[in-house]
Amino acid sequence: TMTYGTGRVYKKIEVVGVAAGSIEAAIEAALVKAHGTLKGLSWFEVQDVHGHVDDTGKVSEYQVGLKVAFELD
Repeated sequence: TMTYGTGRVYKKIEVVGVAAGSIEAAIEAALVKAHGTLKGLSWFEVQDVHGHVDDTGKVSEYQVGLKVAFELD
């Protein structure tokens, strides 16, 4: 488990999650991939939400820009 105390330092990077189902699904897609790549992933911030509209006028894809942070060793 992670302990919280003083002296922690984090690095933030930007990622974009994409999913057809929902904004939440796009966030989860980004976090799952980032968690598999970054050691010590700790938190995220939603920066922006975009999407693609299909020929019928419905949302066909959600694109969510996130900043994710991980603790530096």
